[in-house]
Amino acid sequence: MAFESLSDKLQNAFKKLRSKGALTEADVKEAMKEVKRALLEADVNFRVVKQFINAVSERAVGEDVLKGLNPGQMVIKIVKEEMDKLMGSETTEIKLLPSNEVTVIMMCGLQGAGKTTTVAKLAGKYKEKGKKCLLTACDVYRPAAIKQLEINGEKQGVPVFTMGDQNSPVDIAKAAVEHAAKNNIQIVFLDTAGRLHIDEAMMEELKRIKENVSVTYSILTVDAMTGQDAVNVAVNFDEQIGIDGVILTKLDGDTRGGAALSIKAVTGKPIFYAGMGEKLSDLEQFYPDRMASRILGMGDVESLIEKAQNAIDEEKAKEMEQKMKKASFDFNDFLDSLDQMEKMGGMQDMLSMLPGMGSQLKNVEIDDKQINRPKAIVLSMTKEERANPAIINPSRKKRIAAGAGVDISEVNRLIKQFEQMKKMMKQMSGMFGGKRNKRFRMPFGF
Repeated sequence: MAFESLSDKLQNAFKKLRSKGALTEADVKEAMKEVKRALLEADVNFRVVKQFINAVSERAVGEDVLKGLNPGQMVIKIVKEEMDKLMGSETTEIKLLPSNEVTVIMMCGLQGAGKTTTVAKLAGKYKEKGKKCLLTACDVYRPAAIKQLEINGEKQGVPVFTMGDQNSPVDIAKAAVEHAAKNNIQIVFLDTAGRLHIDEAMMEELKRIKENVSVTYSILTVDAMTGQDAVNVAVNFDEQIGIDGVILTKLDGDTRGGAALSIKAVTGKPIFYAGMGEKLSDLEQFYPDRMASRILGMGDVESLIEKAQNAIDEEKAKEMEQKMKKASFDFNDFLDSLDQMEKMGGMQDMLSMLPGMGSQLKNVEIDDKQINRPKAIVLSMTKEERANPAIINPSRKKRIAAGAGVDISEVNRLIKQFEQMKKMMKQMSGMFGGKRNKRFRMPFGF
């Protein structure tokens, strides 16, 4: 879970504030010491930490806060607001040129930061929005870089422009943009070469591409796991070639978090997206306020709602409502709900976005493979059995268990739970209709 250790330390600091009915300047000062220590351990830039602590302290020791009805909560609210500002306050969108012009996005970064995977993820995002995209293989040095881009492009359904590894990246970029203009392609993504470290040759090549091609956005991919080093890389790239923004990768692990909290403050450049996993769908728009909420243990319900809206087909949801009211849904519907949950990132990811759940999940490892064991059981059933569970007799259960590679007791348990769930959902069916829940339909049974 992203920022787990930082979140734990900050919540411990706030726990003491919440427990006190009244606060003194000394209480605030002590809490800010703990916050400062937590941020520095998370590898946040020390100048950024100093400015942040000063800004919070200045607002928190005001008379209105210390003598307020709930001073602890007011201090936490100030921390949240200042953290929003630190990461950019508002979400920054990548604005495309008019549809009759080609938007050129040059992706750059060090080797190992996940640039080639990220550029395919980004292209997939825009393809979903109905944009015609082209991935361009400009990395002619790294073995298998072109092949990797072709594989990822095929998975995303986005064509890849390549001229092999014998042409210069500048010529490839120029040819790709010309090809896009002739074929009404709206966005060209340039996957440039990374290096193990920042070197002069690398920067010169990027400069030459920008001199020969009208680059709309230069986006840097940085590895969030490297903490303050990621910020230093961003500063270097911005000084030498000029970047328009950043995409943070590997933000799904318990990273030190320093990059997310420092980059905007140090470089002035926004974070466009965050990579939250290895799958090609695991790229999220970066919302500073939502990220601050996650870090402070307040959850991220807005992102959870968006994931649900993207994953759940509206027509299927309406159909499911009717089935639930009549208690007529079957194991085929159950499979649909599991697929929808997978699209949303799995149970652990979903629960971590609920307010207050982050700390409770600290020592709980939810294995989505274990949760999906029922899927294997259902897939071992015949079409008739899935549609009409009532016909599943002991001999059928034995066959299903053998097909799924589980004990027959697991089949019995699943069928029993399924029947109980049908009864419960019939009783609760009123909760799933009407305007109140129109925005957010979770997969049934979860």
